[in-house]
Amino acid sequence: MKNIILGTSDIQASNIGLGCMRIANMEKEEVNKLVNIALEEGINFFDHADIYGGGKSEEIFSEAIGMNSSIREKMIIQSKCSIRKGFYDYSKEHIINSVDGILKRLGTEYIDILLLHRPDTLMDPEEVSEAFDELFKVGKVREFGVSNHNPMQIELLNKYLKNKIMINQLQFSLMHTGIIDSGINVNMKVDPSIDRDGSILEYCRLKDITIQAWSPFQYGFFEGVFLNNDKFPELNKKIDEIAEKKGVTNSAIATAWILRHPAKIQTIVGTTNTSRLRDICKASEVELTREEWYELYRAAGNQLP
Repeated sequence: MKNIILGTSDIQASNIGLGCMRIANMEKEEVNKLVNIALEEGINFFDHADIYGGGKSEEIFSEAIGMNSSIREKMIIQSKCSIRKGFYDYSKEHIINSVDGILKRLGTEYIDILLLHRPDTLMDPEEVSEAFDELFKVGKVREFGVSNHNPMQIELLNKYLKNKIMINQLQFSLMHTGIIDSGINVNMKVDPSIDRDGSILEYCRLKDITIQAWSPFQYGFFEGVFLNNDKFPELNKKIDEIAEKKGVTNSAIATAWILRHPAKIQTIVGTTNTSRLRDICKASEVELTREEWYELYRAAGNQLP
């Protein structure tokens, strides 16, 4: 498993991370097996959020592995806060209380990274800064980031933050390519040329912010997976063709397509199937050619100008 440096920190993380959104209703034995196979495959990065399972995902993760200092030091743990029932909340009180809840459920004294989950248009960046400073000072959070933010939202936060944003988690997959489409279709009068996110890919590369890709096998907004889906025959044909040539599965190719980008995008996979997780992990060593990468992009229904 290849590692990358996250942002401008000193954190070395596997370029594939395990997303823990779906573990809330699993048995402890199943979670233990999943986490240990992830570790065996070289995954050291585990992604949580306080809303996953209403907090139960964090609880069962800790209970299943028997969280202790020796296990904890093998892991990089990230969690998120700010999504509440019907609204978003970047208040200092909520951020600090959320982290306290996260730490209690995970059975740890600190998390490596805290992300603000969705943009809160009512945010006071100075208040966010106070919360981050307090959490950093007492050692509860090492680094900070965001999820689903555009460049100006990050700039506004960073104007006030001592602990700068180093992660931006964004939806990205072969069937969700918005962060690259407008850059490919510059100066064209076509829908893909519309810049919907402020050139967030290029911005993050310029600012040394690591992009994390969530839902790497999904199309739409949780509408389903595109792999082995009859709705996408051309894409699956091309994926299967390259998978056979590389000696890996289709899920590894879909992951390798993301990892091939020179932005060094970390891919967060949420599978709870241990065999599929092993298959996906092979993507870390798969090298797609430039030609293969663009073949897959075109097979997903994209046209080059």
